[in-house]
Amino acid sequence: MTLLRAGLAVATSAVLLVTMGCASPRANARSSDPAVASTATRTLPPTKGTFDYQLGGSYAPAKGVTVVTRDSTSTPAKGVYSICYVNGFQTQPGSSWPSNLILKNKAGKPIVDPGWPDERIIDISTAAKRTAASKRINTMTDSCGAKGFRAVEFDNLDSYSRSKGRLTLSKSIAFAKLLVKHTHAKGLAASQKNTGELGSRGKTSIGFDFVTTEECDVYSECGSFTKVYGTHVLDVEYTDDLRGTFAQVCARKDTPPQTILRDRDLTTPKSKAYVYQTC
Repeated sequence: MTLLRAGLAVATSAVLLVTMGCASPRANARSSDPAVASTATRTLPPTKGTFDYQLGGSYAPAKGVTVVTRDSTSTPAKGVYSICYVNGFQTQPGSSWPSNLILKNKAGKPIVDPGWPDERIIDISTAAKRTAASKRINTMTDSCGAKGFRAVEFDNLDSYSRSKGRLTLSKSIAFAKLLVKHTHAKGLAASQKNTGELGSRGKTSIGFDFVTTEECDVYSECGSFTKVYGTHVLDVEYTDDLRGTFAQVCARKDTPPQTILRDRDLTTPKSKAYVYQTC
């Protein structure tokens, strides 16, 4: 999975979005869009304060943190808006999936993420397979909601780019629609993860409510996300791959206000490698 574009991976699930401290703007969903349910029971993350990305281990949020993302196997952070990470398009290490839902190469061997060889790409090549696979991912979304998370971050939407041509962006969009529709039906908000090539389709076609990005500054694509989602962009930059200093990153006009700097492995404060800074 792609926790970081080149680092540890984590799994996001759906979480119910409610206001934190102050009133948060509601999702701009179009009732005519079948991928988008009513916004009556979900809200977007607050844009005041900052956020923390705790996929490498849970710990008490620092003062001023209003949004925290944790793995679906964790519990929500108390007193803040909590987002649940679910690996939506690749399998989790050690998980058991039916063989017919694992993408295969011409030799019949599972296609894996080159950066994470213990993660296999889910086969979403047909409508029937997308339906079957979505039911399995939906159970993780349901678990996130039951735990009290308020939103879901679905990772690896871009796994089609690692599928050796067997999947396409359009098939990934079709699968994402199923995941987001179920997430909204459960009263949870849904986060797009990276995949700037979606453009406005992530919001207007799939129905994502906000976006979580990794290294949008490194790849000079922050503007493509803020153009679609405005201030509802959560960006993580990493210490081992910066364009200049973090102060320079924060000073760039396209940098989202809620941008943080983390160590690549997203360690906890107990680790000597731990880094957490905010713009």
